Amino acid sequence: MRLILNADVPNLGEPGDIVDVKDGYGRNYLLPRKLAVVATRGAEKQVEQIRRAQRSRAIRDLGHAQEVAGQLAELNVVVEAKAASDAGRLFGSVTPTDVVDAVRAAGGPTLDKRSVDVPKQIKTIGKHAVTVRLHPEVTSELQLAVVAR
Repeated sequence: MRLILNADVPNLGEPGDIVDVKDGYGRNYLLPRKLAVVATRGAEKQVEQIRRAQRSRAIRDLGHAQEVAGQLAELNVVVEAKAASDAGRLFGSVTPTDVVDAVRAAGGPTLDKRSVDVPKQIKTIGKHAVTVRLHPEVTSELQLAVVAR
């Protein structure tokens, strides 16, 4: 199955790449998650547009990624959870979207939610570590403080 990638897929390619994958992987993983579209003649003409859009949002180079990692290390990021029990357990969990919104609210750079790795579900109040992939060679660990409203 020929697909055009919309996002960076580890061990497969970057946005705009035309790849051949097995039918099941494409139908069951890449297409439902909107990581790729079927490569038709019309879609292949839009490859350059996809690449331009990704470049405008992406980290420019290694130096820029290291600069953003420095900014993230200095931030005091607080995620406000909707509700929590008396024991400190959340009614829900902290998602990558919540992390991106909290970084932006703390005055940090705009991140892509797909670059944020929440190691396990964050379901308690307190301090937690989250990994942010800024560049293939640069990752940054971000400390979150989760509090109840």
